Amino acid sequence: MTHVMNTYARLPVSFSRGEGAWLWDNEGNRYLDGLSGIAVNTLGHAHPRYTAALTAQIGKLIHCSNVYRVEGQELLADRLCNLSAMQEVFFCNSGCEANEAAIKLARMYGHKKGIENPSIIVMEKAFHGRTLATLSATGNRKVQAGFEPLVTGFVRVPYNDLEAIRQVAQHNSSVVAILVEPIQGEGGIRQGDISYMQELRRICDGQDWLLMLDEVQCGIGRTGKWFAYQHAGILPDVMTLAKGLGSGVPIGACLASGKASGTFGPGNHGSTFGGNPLACTAGLETLNILEEDGLLPHAEKLGGLICRNLESGLQGVKGVVEIRGQGLMIGIELAKPCGDIVKQALARGLLINVTADNVIRLLPPLVMTEAEGEQLVNILCPLIKEFLQT
Repeated sequence: MTHVMNTYARLPVSFSRGEGAWLWDNEGNRYLDGLSGIAVNTLGHAHPRYTAALTAQIGKLIHCSNVYRVEGQELLADRLCNLSAMQEVFFCNSGCEANEAAIKLARMYGHKKGIENPSIIVMEKAFHGRTLATLSATGNRKVQAGFEPLVTGFVRVPYNDLEAIRQVAQHNSSVVAILVEPIQGEGGIRQGDISYMQELRRICDGQDWLLMLDEVQCGIGRTGKWFAYQHAGILPDVMTLAKGLGSGVPIGACLASGKASGTFGPGNHGSTFGGNPLACTAGLETLNILEEDGLLPHAEKLGGLICRNLESGLQGVKGVVEIRGQGLMIGIELAKPCGDIVKQALARGLLINVTADNVIRLLPPLVMTEAEGEQLVNILCPLIKEFLQT
């Protein structure tokens, strides 16, 4: 019996240690990590340089509060802005908190323009978090059910559908922003076309809206660039980050630039733990290792290798709808619900995930080697074939 609240359908395994792309359970069994804590463990497990940096910081200072200047926070903000071309950063503890900050920022932006009830365009099948505002923005009825009344102020349209957004622009004068994931993670690894992302930027410029990109799952090198929007050659007004930024230490960030910068002032938003010295050390060391070890081009190369091997290994297999993704954010869509395949993979020593009911999601750590990537495919392809035959 456990006193932990029953909010997760947990798998029957508990891990005691990890190294690189591998985890060991309490009985000594080894597992290849194809999920990295749902895109969190960017550097895998027990990375020696990352571990040393955190250990040193814990020995000096863990927390001091945002009542005071935090040197590491300023350094991390500078680094993120240099990498992204954004202008300012608010630090928090998670992706949903980063998205809450973005939603609040958009509303304040609208109020400053004289819009009494500002609204935000969001997408079908989107996922932005589980707080009341972010689950209201989320396009998944299962996430929302039981928590009504939902937060108002969101206008929902289909993903990758520019005409739907143009229709909203013609008929809704209260819109102040678009909130969109460049790649929908929970929605099934669905990618916004480059032309779609570029046109969203043009529409927002023409309407004086904020373009707000949720890169909580796809950011921090996972797609082969620092941020997924960089594939489209655009710059958002607001971007949210979390998951992989701290490689396991909770940290989130809401970045602003252009007309979104300067929206918040003292007292408009805050966080007790956000951007504390330990979390910022985790973020800085993650970015340093990613850059110095060349892990962004490695993610792009390894992701391509995994996708090609999956396509080769599953070619002609009835029931495989599509293999898609970018870098180390990969989805394998099957023709039927496949939640059971997660336990079957676990039994064979592979950690994966299923999202949107019928999409196998792969989010390996960026330190995974090519040999380990091939091993992942060699376990997964036979498993998918067997599953589809049942």
